[in-house]
Amino acid sequence: MIKWIRYALYLVVFISFSVANSGSYDDFFVAVSRDQDHVIRVLLKRGFDPNTLAPNGETGLILALREPALKSITALLESPSINVEFRTAKDESPLMLAALRGHFDVCKELIARDADVNKPGWTPLHYAATGGHTKIVQLLIDNHAYIDSASPNGSTPLMMAAMYGTVDAVKVLLDAGADPLIKNGHGLTAIDFASQVQRDDVVATIGAVVRRQTNSVPR
Repeated sequence: MIKWIRYALYLVVFISFSVANSGSYDDFFVAVSRDQDHVIRVLLKRGFDPNTLAPNGETGLILALREPALKSITALLESPSINVEFRTAKDESPLMLAALRGHFDVCKELIARDADVNKPGWTPLHYAATGGHTKIVQLLIDNHAYIDSASPNGSTPLMMAAMYGTVDAVKVLLDAGADPLIKNGHGLTAIDFASQVQRDDVVATIGAVVRRQTNSVPR
């Protein structure tokens, strides 16, 4: 009899724990999407794992970066156990998403937490250049981002800035030594990228550098 009473007590405790955990799970992701940093902090203090995956297989930090929910991001980054190197199904890291969105302070914090500046494939510098965020481009370069990193199709950050970014981002990359003559897997240079979308200011900026480099070569 005592054995069955003890078993029943264990079962009640287990069910209560499961229900509480289920509630915390829902509360956590609702709080992330609603940018309720105070709720996130309470849940993390109670022991909720900040790296728990949402139904779509992504972490709260990734979801917060997609919103964006800046207060949620701050609360999550306060956790010592947060995984800043989680990869999405498209191989995107938190630093890449922050760079694309232009969140300079978040990028700075992620780098301070040892986020990989030079991950293989598409890199944070590609994403910062695509968004045209010059301060983040410079931040990544200052933290040893490889200036001519090649994406899976061979495209460089300069090519992405030339087509999608800003002329200022192009200038920052060129000033840092980006090679304007590199061709990607389709045989296109940064000037070709800019020409495809009729960005004459970018074509002129890159062209001036190419001419200087050509004229400086000893004959």
